[in-house]
Amino acid sequence: MHYAIPTVVVSECLGFSACRYNGDIIHNSFVFRLGEFARLVPVCPEVAIGLGVPRETVRLVKHGEEKRLVQPSANRDWTKEMKAFAASFFDQIGEIDGFILKSRSPTCGIKDVKVYGDADSSMVIEKGAGLFADHVFERFPQAVVEEEGRLTNAAIREHFLTKLFSLALFREVKAEQSMKALVQFHSEHKYLLMAYSQTWLKQLGRLVANRDRLPVEQVLDQYEQGLHMLFARAPQRRSHVNVCQHLMGYFKNEMSAKEKQYVLELLGQYRAQQLPLSSVTSVLKSWAIREENEYLLQQRYFAPYPPALLDVRDSGKGRETAV
Repeated sequence: MHYAIPTVVVSECLGFSACRYNGDIIHNSFVFRLGEFARLVPVCPEVAIGLGVPRETVRLVKHGEEKRLVQPSANRDWTKEMKAFAASFFDQIGEIDGFILKSRSPTCGIKDVKVYGDADSSMVIEKGAGLFADHVFERFPQAVVEEEGRLTNAAIREHFLTKLFSLALFREVKAEQSMKALVQFHSEHKYLLMAYSQTWLKQLGRLVANRDRLPVEQVLDQYEQGLHMLFARAPQRRSHVNVCQHLMGYFKNEMSAKEKQYVLELLGQYRAQQLPLSSVTSVLKSWAIREENEYLLQQRYFAPYPPALLDVRDSGKGRETAV
């Protein structure tokens, strides 16, 4: 199965160089493995604007409605430099599919970054995104953005990879400017899209049918907008159960009563968070192989990203929101 090669901007301290404020490097196994299947672009905004390694603490300070990046020990405001670097960096880099940024960093953190009332105060008045991350959200509102810490959660990691590789593949489809390529993309992603949203699956299907005979460029633009809406949040467990039941329907005449019961038991265990989804889909895929069902074997639902990236290990955080 063909997978597009996504471009992912990664905080440089996550395995690329010892550029953390204290001179450390963080060896991240997920980033290392992803590098085999994606184009990784490392960046350390703080080093890029002239802050050394190691360096004195920088922090976010709220001035009115504006966040400023300041270095209290030097009584220095680096806001202007950071904004200029972010603008220049994004102007030059081209297409970007995703970001993996360092958590809690005053520049790269995407949430829970401490914001202070003034440079010398110890009182945190709010939490939010870092200054560089603010530019990420402004310039790439549809990109796949995560912190390295959250990606230790299996459900968050699954959603990140699914969205990342799906949107990268659609970028290739869009470049072809071909309705035939769009039809194939939609067909291969039918059950993956169903897991995310049946409503959006139907709307995207109507776009592909193109009964209004719209120009292909317009269809692709509208389809892309719909994909971003569909991937806005991870699917629920009940949605995956529904998809697996649909897939079971292809083999209703071939499965024995005991075999059907076994798959239903697996689904029950998955619903109860006792098994990963792959425990169910691997059985269903084996049936597609046995029955030589080429339509199902082409479904991205079984492998939305390179299987070598599959890792069911979970940090244990966020289990209640896991898919």
